[in-house]
Amino acid sequence: MGYIVRRLLATVPVMAVVAVVVFLLIHLSPGDPAALIAGDLATEDDIARLRLALGLNQPLWQQFVLWLTRLLSGDLGTSIFTQVPVSELLAQRLEPTLSIAALTMALTLAVAVPLGTLAAHRAGSWVDRLVMLFSVLAFSVPIFLVGYLLIYSLAIQLGWFPVQGYARFADGAGAWLRSLALPCINLALVYIALVTRMTRATVLEVLHEDYIRTARAKGLGVLPVLIHALRNAAIPIATTVGVGIALLIGGVVVTETVFAIPGVGRLVIDSVQRHDYPVIQSVLLVSAGVYVLINLLIDLSYGLFDPRIRY
Repeated sequence: MGYIVRRLLATVPVMAVVAVVVFLLIHLSPGDPAALIAGDLATEDDIARLRLALGLNQPLWQQFVLWLTRLLSGDLGTSIFTQVPVSELLAQRLEPTLSIAALTMALTLAVAVPLGTLAAHRAGSWVDRLVMLFSVLAFSVPIFLVGYLLIYSLAIQLGWFPVQGYARFADGAGAWLRSLALPCINLALVYIALVTRMTRATVLEVLHEDYIRTARAKGLGVLPVLIHALRNAAIPIATTVGVGIALLIGGVVVTETVFAIPGVGRLVIDSVQRHDYPVIQSVLLVSAGVYVLINLLIDLSYGLFDPRIRY
């Protein structure tokens, strides 16, 4: 329990720093934020009214206190252009993004961990070289290029999947999976390569430990030995998955743009183009909170893999 409490308390200063940086985003941008939002055709009176509406004429510390007070009460603000509460905009866009993220990570773990373990078991063989070649290629090719290749080959030429768009889960699980197949494959390739290389390296190191040699000498089968080795190599793998979550946040933006999926990534791009700062601030804050939460869960999982960490 003490380990869990310490990890929970460690997230407080992190989120505090994130909140300050996100708030200062509107003030760190070059130029007058009100003038950027109003556009080139706005008059001085329009800019002055917008500055008053956004509270930009108040001292910085007062702006931060008001913003933090609204944030703690659950008010993420209102979009400047659509006049819709940001919480509603996020609620409309969360399902596609969460679906892509969840299926991508599930596909990554289902493929990368067995593939990396197999490469470690057959280290130096043609299987190992083939897996490493796949990892290098998958990690090197840009996400958007792979996305267009998947669209051309599997959607346009073969017609197996829709070219673009998103079908909600309420419309049927089959249509939902077909609409997410190409985006998830596209996004998962990078993380499969990353996790596969880490799994191979850590499992290969564990396989040379004395207790593994002892298990083999006692006649333990190949599969039980690999499972035992994988459990002892789980901490670096879990850390890599946590790092992959940060990359996933950026990858979702590109993937949703390529496949025209109306998720949070598309919302960010549209908001940046229109200088819709309340939406940008809220998305950044929520993304940082999700990232901190997932890494907290990964930190807590260390105690399950190695009970010594809890002490």
